[in-house]
Amino acid sequence: MDHSFLRHQSHSIHFLPSAVKACFAPSISLPNLIRHFRYGKSLVVRAGRSPCEPSRSTNGSLNSPLELSSEVGKSLAGVLQNQRQLFRAAVKEELKLLADDRYEASARMFLSLDSDEESLHRRIAEMKENECQIAVEDVMYLLIFHKFSEIKVPLVPKLSRCIYNGRLEILPSKDWELESIHSVEVLDMVREHVSILIGLKENSSVSDNWAITRIRQSYLGHLYTASILYGYFLKSASMKYHLERCLAMGHQDHLVSHRGSSNFSKTWLYGWKNSLFDCSSSNKQFIPVGQESRRQEFEQDDLRCYLTGFDAETLERCSNPKSKEAVHLIQKHTRALFGDEETGFLESDEVILTSFSSLKRLVLEAIAFGFFIWDAEEYVEAVYVLGEN
Repeated sequence: MDHSFLRHQSHSIHFLPSAVKACFAPSISLPNLIRHFRYGKSLVVRAGRSPCEPSRSTNGSLNSPLELSSEVGKSLAGVLQNQRQLFRAAVKEELKLLADDRYEASARMFLSLDSDEESLHRRIAEMKENECQIAVEDVMYLLIFHKFSEIKVPLVPKLSRCIYNGRLEILPSKDWELESIHSVEVLDMVREHVSILIGLKENSSVSDNWAITRIRQSYLGHLYTASILYGYFLKSASMKYHLERCLAMGHQDHLVSHRGSSNFSKTWLYGWKNSLFDCSSSNKQFIPVGQESRRQEFEQDDLRCYLTGFDAETLERCSNPKSKEAVHLIQKHTRALFGDEETGFLESDEVILTSFSSLKRLVLEAIAFGFFIWDAEEYVEAVYVLGEN
C-alpha cells in the first residue's frame, strides 16, 4: 500500500452488564441482535418479555463527513443511535464475527492448495479480506465518532457546507470540550502547537480569535491531516513514556498501583521534532497522582525532555499509524471532509477567508481524532488482527 500521502502530510507540518442482560429475552442473544441490525430485520419479542426494537430507522446515517460503506458499519451505527448502551458490546461481537469470517475463508483457501479449486478459494479469501478491511475501518470510525459524542463534540461536516461566499466559519467552536481530554501539561503543549500552526497567541483576545485571515484550501487540508498525525504521535509517545516509567519504577508497588489508574492512563503528551523540544520552557505542571514527592520524581525526566532522546526511527514509529486500516481511514476521512464524491481530496489553490477561531477548531479536532484513532486501534486489536502498516 502506498503511504506517501501520510508521509507527505507528516513532513508538511461477555460484555453486557447484568442490568442490561435482564432486558433481553433468553432467546435473543447479542450476536442475534447484531445480525438483526445488520440485515435490517425487526426484533420480535413475545408477550411478557421486554421489547428491544430500535426506536427509529437503523439506516446507518451519521452526521459526519464520511459515509459508512459496509453493512457492518451501518448496522452498528443503528445500534449507536438507538441502543447506545449496547454499542461497545455490539462492536466486540461484530469484530468476532468478522475475524471468524476471515479465518474461515483463509482456512478453505489453504485446504484447497494443489487442488482444482485453489484459485477459486484464493480469490474468495482475497475478497473476504477486502470486505473485512472496509468493515473494520467503519467500525474504527464509529469508535472515534463515539468518543467525540462522549465529550459532546460533533465532527465538522463537509467543509463545502461551511463555506459561504468564499468564507469558512465553523460554529460552535467547542474549544473547551476538545481541550478537556488533555492533562494540564499536555494542554500547554497542544496550545503551543495551535499557536505555531495558525499563528494565534495562546492568550489571545476575543477580537483576535474572530479576526479574518486568508488561507489556501489545499494547505488547510494538509494542516488538518498533519495535526491528526501530531495527535497520534502524542498518544503513542505518551504511552511509551508511561510504560518505561512503570518498568523503571516497578519495585515501588504503591506507585505502580497508582499509575495503573485511569488518571495515569489518561495523561498524554505532545511534541514534534525540535520546534517543541525546549526543556527549559516547560512549566513542569504534570502531577500524576497529586502528591508533591511523586511530582518531583516525574519531573526528573520531563515529558518534553524525554522526547529529545528519540532517534529518527523512534520518531517515525510513534508518528505513523500501526495499521493499514488506520492509514486508510485517515485518508478517507480527510478526503470526505475537504473534498466530495466527485473530486476526492480537494487540492484546490483557491484562497478562502476564515477566522482564527475556525482554524483553531479544525486543529483541535484533528489532534483529538489522532488520539482517538490510536484508542480505536487498541480496542479493535484486542479482538481482530489489523493489517500491519
